[in-house]
Amino acid sequence: MNKAEFIDAIAKKSSVEISKAKLQLIVDAALETIVTTVAKGDPVALIGFGTFSQGKRAARTGRNPQTGAAIKIPAAKTVKFSAGKAFKDTVNSGKAKKKK
Repeated sequence: MNKAEFIDAIAKKSSVEISKAKLQLIVDAALETIVTTVAKGDPVALIGFGTFSQGKRAARTGRNPQTGAAIKIPAAKTVKFSAGKAFKDTVNSGKAKKKK
């Protein structure tokens, strides 16, 4: 599912009449807030869904696949997502909850 399909799905499930243009602004604002918050080093916890947080990857030595020469890969910040219990349970049951 891409972003446009995601917005369409939300619009169909919404019980409130809202234009797709306004919905796109809301989704963009939500995603931007998650990105800027995690970039600052703070986690974003959405109860029942999951937690976005910042992680660290240590510097390491890798190999150039073409030459086989050793190369240094610098340390980097990463983004971690830990799914919440309700999300995991839904995925593991194979049944998506249907809205009434």
